[in-house]
Amino acid sequence: MDTFDSQLLSDDLLNRFAALLPPGRALTEGGDIAPFVHEERDKFKGRTRLVLRPSSVEEVSAILKLASETRTPIVPQGGNTGLVGGQMPRSDGEIVLSLGKLDRIREVDPVGRTMTLDAGVILKRVQEAADEAGLFFPLSLGSEGSCQIGGNLASNAGGTAVLAYGNTRDLCLGIEAVLPSGEIVHGLRRLKKDNRGYDLRHLLIGSEGTLGIITGAVLKLFPKPAGREVAYVGLDSPDAALKLLTRAEALSGGRLTAFELMPRIGIEFTVRHTQGARDPLAEPHTWYVLIEISSPVSGEDARAVLETILEGAFEAGEIEDAAIAQSMADATTFWRMREEMSWAQKPEGGSIKHDVSVPVALVPEFLARANALVLDAIPGSRIVSFGHLGDGNIHYNISQPIGADKEAFLARWGEINALVHGVVADLGGSFSAEHGIGQLKRDELARTKDPAELALMRGIKAVFDPYGIMNPGKLL
Repeated sequence: MDTFDSQLLSDDLLNRFAALLPPGRALTEGGDIAPFVHEERDKFKGRTRLVLRPSSVEEVSAILKLASETRTPIVPQGGNTGLVGGQMPRSDGEIVLSLGKLDRIREVDPVGRTMTLDAGVILKRVQEAADEAGLFFPLSLGSEGSCQIGGNLASNAGGTAVLAYGNTRDLCLGIEAVLPSGEIVHGLRRLKKDNRGYDLRHLLIGSEGTLGIITGAVLKLFPKPAGREVAYVGLDSPDAALKLLTRAEALSGGRLTAFELMPRIGIEFTVRHTQGARDPLAEPHTWYVLIEISSPVSGEDARAVLETILEGAFEAGEIEDAAIAQSMADATTFWRMREEMSWAQKPEGGSIKHDVSVPVALVPEFLARANALVLDAIPGSRIVSFGHLGDGNIHYNISQPIGADKEAFLARWGEINALVHGVVADLGGSFSAEHGIGQLKRDELARTKDPAELALMRGIKAVFDPYGIMNPGKLL
């Protein structure tokens, strides 16, 4: 089941769903619904007649039970920060189920270093609750002030700390979820070892709401670093950045927690369009790296490790300049330069975006080959390729040539995707590193996924969701 007639959600059915929740938590007015059908990139236009905002797992269960009985499609939505349209309803026949009211932190276990919480808790609040307990939750995203942990799990979000701590999948011990039938999966286990058969948690994480709705989770917490040091480094090429990465990994003793690659044009866009942003180094450089060292011992230890890495890189001629943050305010400013780089492209006009990964050692080759193809296809394109060099994930974004027609440029999205993704495939990479599949990449997944794997995915979907009501038209 992939498309639905808007007439399926009749007034009578709308009222039956609304009656499952207390007054005020079933939204039917256009102004109330508007925030749930608009996404940041303006690429996907959502439509729905009803937004449901349950506040308990039991209410979610009742909604999905009725949805299964009436074959009504449900679109789960967290903080609505997704970039591939996975959270957008596509017709008036689909109901948005917003998780924002499920926002309890149920328990923090400082001895076992876990946090049990509802899916609607905002990521920033998770970080703060861990900090208050003297611990650390490492997932960090540009949208952390509004994205929710359930959405992070449903998309297996990445972020800037994957190099040291892994994706969201690696930060989760247990899952509570509601299946399309309304049945509740009680999987909020805090165990680090549990080999009792198939681990359904790992099917639900990254499933983008197509198998069920995550309503709660048990997250791993970590010891709080005793010291952190951040530096901006100027260098002349991605090859030089790769050499610096190798050096940093060898000398840091596991203390390297971030290694972000950025081009000069990305710095220029960010300074131009971000209030308070400033050029991190005295002179311009072709490429930049933001490097973070976290120490379990002290700030002095982190500083010594970082200085050792940079001194060796200077002596070897791998880097041209570097600046170490002299205060927490400096460190925040350095990180803001990286975090705002995505949004700083918007004022520059149309942007064709890619979220790709290749083996780390092949990132320079990917950039060289993709750049040549893109510039040949659209001369004057401004390529803003930045991201997590430490794990091979590059956000390969292309801003329109100066003075170009925005709509004509964006109309070539599929053509440019094919060029860039062709290089990615040739290098054994992935065209979806951390943003998910959603609507944007669904057809490409169907074209390129190994047929045996795709058949298994569809078989799993059919077992979990035999009526096809969960987030239709997304992922598969």
